[in-house]
Amino acid sequence: MTDQPAGAEHPDRRRRHPLVSMLIEAAIIIGLAVLISFIVKTFLLRAFYIPSESMEPALEVDDRIVVNLLAPGPMDLDRGDVVVFEDTRQWWGPDQAPETNPAQDAMIFIGLMPDTSSHYVVKRIVGLGGDTVECCDEQGRILVNGEPIDEPYISPGRSPSDSEFSVEVPEDHVWLLGDNRGASADSRAHVHEPDAGAVPVDDVIGRHMSTVWPFSRFGGGVSDNEPFSDVPEPAEASRAVAE
Repeated sequence: MTDQPAGAEHPDRRRRHPLVSMLIEAAIIIGLAVLISFIVKTFLLRAFYIPSESMEPALEVDDRIVVNLLAPGPMDLDRGDVVVFEDTRQWWGPDQAPETNPAQDAMIFIGLMPDTSSHYVVKRIVGLGGDTVECCDEQGRILVNGEPIDEPYISPGRSPSDSEFSVEVPEDHVWLLGDNRGASADSRAHVHEPDAGAVPVDDVIGRHMSTVWPFSRFGGGVSDNEPFSDVPEPAEASRAVAE
């Protein structure tokens, strides 16, 4: 065995150049950030932007929002929830997604940029599976299972609906309206289709959790369940009618 000269540094103990160490650490941090962002975007939270005025005043054009992906799922959906759903039936027409470059596509994929696809739509749930949703009573209010709803979130100057309808929401579906009723192509426009304008729960991506941009509009969820607190369940409404 050849003895190593005294004071010589063992090859395995040579220190890396500071710049190399910094680059390695930066790569690890960036990699972890991307991984965490992808996990969050896939299982917990997801960002979207608002492309139209259909949900004003709660959500305005170009707002950036974050939705909770646990609803539906571990958390239940409820009347009054504002949700994002995938337009699987092309209610808003095909091939309407804005152009993006590869870098933007990558950032959207890993969750570092809001999804700009026009095939995702944001509306408010007014009816759950089994509910009967009608327009309107003598005061112009929408009824759910016979209970009139006072809707404080409707855009000022707009009526609850300018068109009459009466639908029974299929099971495992939700029936949705925009808050800016005169500028919202929502479930009312599809009441004559097989599902009466309802959207399958499986198409719902998540419930609005927060508006994050612009900072002047930063705030919590815009869902409002209180107006529906007195709505009877479908079976109770049916029994009351029979009596």
